[in-house]
Amino acid sequence: MPSPLQLKFVESATDHNELPEAGAEIAVVGRSNVGKSSLINALANHKHLAKVSKTPGRTQLINLFVLPKGAGVVDLPGYGYAAVPGKIRAGWGKMIESYLLERETLVEVLVLVDGEVGPTKLDVQMLDYLRANDVPFAVVATKHDKVKSSKRDTRKRDLAIGCGVAQKDVMWVSADSGVGIDALRSHIRGVLAE
Repeated sequence: MPSPLQLKFVESATDHNELPEAGAEIAVVGRSNVGKSSLINALANHKHLAKVSKTPGRTQLINLFVLPKGAGVVDLPGYGYAAVPGKIRAGWGKMIESYLLERETLVEVLVLVDGEVGPTKLDVQMLDYLRANDVPFAVVATKHDKVKSSKRDTRKRDLAIGCGVAQKDVMWVSADSGVGIDALRSHIRGVLAE
């Protein structure tokens, strides 16, 4: 069983150029309230590593967490609805885009999709954007525990189709129940060569 990722918070920034150089990095993206911070906490088995809130849009900066050998996990602001001023929210697009296209240490983007809701228009736009710019990505479906067991097979098929990927390529997780967390830890370690 893979041990928790030994993530340590390093720094927050509005521009990726302000972040210290890390080794290889994986970025976590998704719409507001998809559970990015909760997932990072579950991966590290540390409840208060990334700030979790009931209010969408609490992550407003690029947050860098580093593993012992120097590789990083980056938490990016959520896209879509967020309870923050429009001017701040408008700046997120540029901040996220410059990170995704210019950060040389970025090796993969984990696109979090709400397993209960399925891919939204914004999720599909993000996936299309990553494909168009040749940015490697993996789809992670969150909130596995919120999908009724009788509907899981259909939801897994529909979510994969909606994201334009094979069903076997979607990693299903639950930060609350722990489903899929070990497999995702292994995936991250493999991609980061940690």
